[in-house]
Amino acid sequence: MKKFIVLSTILLLMAFMELSAQIKVETRFHVSGVCGMCKDRIEKATDVKGVHFSEWDKEKQELFLVYKPDVIQLDSIHSLIQLVGHDTEKGKASQECYDKVHSCCRYRDPEVI
Repeated sequence: MKKFIVLSTILLLMAFMELSAQIKVETRFHVSGVCGMCKDRIEKATDVKGVHFSEWDKEKQELFLVYKPDVIQLDSIHSLIQLVGHDTEKGKASQECYDKVHSCCRYRDPEVI
């Protein structure tokens, strides 16, 4: 009987761990950009472990994202996007990163910078 309880407990813990590892979160947030090259760059930046799906909408300036928070944090995803030169609602890309984007991808108003 004791072996049965131990085995049952182990199986339940394994099942719980498997279910919790499958939790995916959907979110949308602002990402600045202007063209198809921006879309490619933004989506490529989010092509990392833990991100199940990403799609940037040029008209809405919005990224739809499905990710696993137990694998990658949302702040890390924002940072990855900023590293390729795009501002997000959580912060601006550094000027150095922004300057590396193609000239047609420049979305900042030169008067404001």
